[in-house]
Amino acid sequence: MFKKILIANRGEIALRVIRTCKEMGIKTVAVYSSADADSLPVRFADEAVCIGPAPSADSYLKIPNIIAAAEITNADAIHPGYGFLSENAKFSRICAENGIKFIGATPEQIEGMGDKATAKSTMIAAGVPCVPGSEGLLESAEHARKTALEIGLPVMMKATAGGGGKGMRVVWNEEEALKAFEDIQREASAAFGNDGIYMEKFIEEPRHIEIQIAGDQFGTFCHMSERDCSIQRRHQKLVEETPSPFMTKALRKKMGDAAIKAAAAVNYEGVGTVEFLVDKHRNFYFMEMNTRIQVEHTITEEVINFDLIKEQIKIAAGIPISGHNYDPKMHAIQCRINAEDPYNDFRPSPGRVADYHSPGGHGVRIDTHVYADYTIPPNYDSMVSKLIVVAQTREEAIKKMHRALSEYIIEGVKTTIPFHIQLLEDEKFKKGEFTTKFLEDFEIKPI
Repeated sequence: MFKKILIANRGEIALRVIRTCKEMGIKTVAVYSSADADSLPVRFADEAVCIGPAPSADSYLKIPNIIAAAEITNADAIHPGYGFLSENAKFSRICAENGIKFIGATPEQIEGMGDKATAKSTMIAAGVPCVPGSEGLLESAEHARKTALEIGLPVMMKATAGGGGKGMRVVWNEEEALKAFEDIQREASAAFGNDGIYMEKFIEEPRHIEIQIAGDQFGTFCHMSERDCSIQRRHQKLVEETPSPFMTKALRKKMGDAAIKAAAAVNYEGVGTVEFLVDKHRNFYFMEMNTRIQVEHTITEEVINFDLIKEQIKIAAGIPISGHNYDPKMHAIQCRINAEDPYNDFRPSPGRVADYHSPGGHGVRIDTHVYADYTIPPNYDSMVSKLIVVAQTREEAIKKMHRALSEYIIEGVKTTIPFHIQLLEDEKFKKGEFTTKFLEDFEIKPI
């Protein structure tokens, strides 16, 4: 087992990793930018090293600084959390070259699943259901138009190196295909340095359902059930739950088997997620594989009573997984609490937290790095906490979450708490009648 782990991240996920490491008797190193000097991960880690100024490019994305921090503290492993360098093949490779274990996928696995076009061809070869689409990348606007007609409109055009909702367009007719190709190519080249574009069938009334998987160094794989991530705004998840209200026992078996096929196809090592689009007829299609821990891993932990960060660390240390496939025994919901103004198009609201009180009670969990008098910097993601509840049924979980949100106090900045309260009061949401398009028509009313 590792003696010391450096956490190459910040905020709540850094604190989450530190907590598990302490329980496992592993020393921890926090790295931080100048903007995060007063953060809880810095306070609770055994050691802390400043790796640069506030901008991510000069700190949390600065590989030489992170490797240097690991070397001067004698860390024998690095946990990348999510975001930043967690799916960076170059970082994984440099860690290995410096004798430091990267707690995550190998460079080859990251490269194989990080490029969406390559990942799709790998999944088709493995027998995992995929959305009908272009064979490889589109060569021109005219090629895009012809391919759209062959697949059948509507279609979705995507940048192969895209992410976070960037580089994506729905195309409803031939003319749109020509313009979308040129627009995405410009956007992708500027944002990702890669102007490759592919196309696939647009799934109407889709749900975004992902399967949590794990694979060890001995070729053993298992899945840990599903999470429904359909409540999204501009392709950014806001609420996740497990089990999905749309799931059946037969569908879970099929999707779980497909996820394990996906993991086996790349000899996956670590904890990861296979994401699917599911249509209204419960046909499901591979979307992508995330070779890291997910923001929403918490709800899976709650319904199967399992520490996924601990499992990550054990797998990286060469310990076999159990190989057991899990079914959720309870119902869990997570609300992402962001420092954003829901009444002003979710505009970011960084600043000083004047007062902070977290909810509690049976079945309530808070993952956060925020405290009273903490200043939320404007340089990073606006998420300040994750509120998780677990109960016997979905109806009970919704009521528990509503109660917890009503007693959650974060003053000094705007937050998405009012949005979440209204969502939980929506009759269609209560009935589980929603798709990834649900929030497009959702109106937030003043409270």
